[in-house]
Amino acid sequence: MSDLQLAIVVPTYQEKSNVGELVTRLENVLQGISWEVIFVDDDSPDGTADLVRELAQKRPHVRVLQRIGRRGLSRAVIEGVLSTHAPVIAVMDADMQHDESLLPRMLTTIHENLVDIVVASRYCASGSIGEWQPARARVSKFASALSRIVVRQGLTDPVSGFFMIRREAFARCVRRLSGEGFKVLLDLFASSPEPLRYAEIPYHFRPRAAGESKLDSAVALE
Repeated sequence: MSDLQLAIVVPTYQEKSNVGELVTRLENVLQGISWEVIFVDDDSPDGTADLVRELAQKRPHVRVLQRIGRRGLSRAVIEGVLSTHAPVIAVMDADMQHDESLLPRMLTTIHENLVDIVVASRYCASGSIGEWQPARARVSKFASALSRIVVRQGLTDPVSGFFMIRREAFARCVRRLSGEGFKVLLDLFASSPEPLRYAEIPYHFRPRAAGESKLDSAVALE
């Protein structure tokens, strides 16, 4: 894929029931774009990595990076980005809570607005947290407010897990990243040696398609 325009990095753990549907949705919305999707799987016992390999037999734009003996969402994202030569990389979840139909718009924004990173925000105008329970909504808003102490650029959703970044911007940050926790976006903004040029677009956070959320009290505290 020498003309590769976009890579989508999708960290997974126990997402076998979702990966096939996500690939289909990506194929529908990314027509006319040269792209690949890299599922970075932390050795899921449900066979997520094996299913992705089956999908890849018929879809050359699908790849899997299976990590054994290593865990953690942020480090999975870092390894996924480093495994592709695409000039622009998107990060999203496998559970369909992130709106894949926004990817073409995010790519256009990267190129036309000359920004380093585009963040899909639940909290900017017209964004929404969807059907969250009040307790989870309070935790998310508190985490976002706390994150602004570290990231002062004015991001409305500094803990978003759905974003797109230029390779050169990632390369400037990668050796400074902590790789800890779930919020790699916050890590990128805090670790960049110079302020990242960014744009935000609103999105509506959707209910999980299948499986169980990995967000529990320990993750919230982290």
